[in-house]
Amino acid sequence: MLLVRVDMIRGRSPENTRAIADAVQQSLIDVLKIPERDRFQIIALDAGLGFERTTSGAVIVHIFTQHGSTTRDKQRPYRTLAQRLAAAGVDGKDLFVSSFENGPEDWSFADGRAQYVEGDLAVPGH
Repeated sequence: MLLVRVDMIRGRSPENTRAIADAVQQSLIDVLKIPERDRFQIIALDAGLGFERTTSGAVIVHIFTQHGSTTRDKQRPYRTLAQRLAAAGVDGKDLFVSSFENGPEDWSFADGRAQYVEGDLAVPGH
């Protein structure tokens, strides 16, 4: 299970925002073999706060996942993300990707409980 946050500069059309979100999801399906139904995305649009941004095309993708990925596994999505996002109009130089790992104790999916720790859900990869 992955949680993905995508940050973009405000001003993109809803269609372009959706194309970017879809490209991110398809990249992770293709490279990491996650189930299609596992689409947990947060799309954040920078309000600008009155500051002029030098790069209006910047897209930042944060991937949150469980401990255990190899360095190679973590790097595999980078190229695919760049290729798929290029089709959605994102220049590769405007793409920033980061990967964060944590453990089963760091996830709660409902009711204020840690379902992985309490045994309600199988820990991915175990």
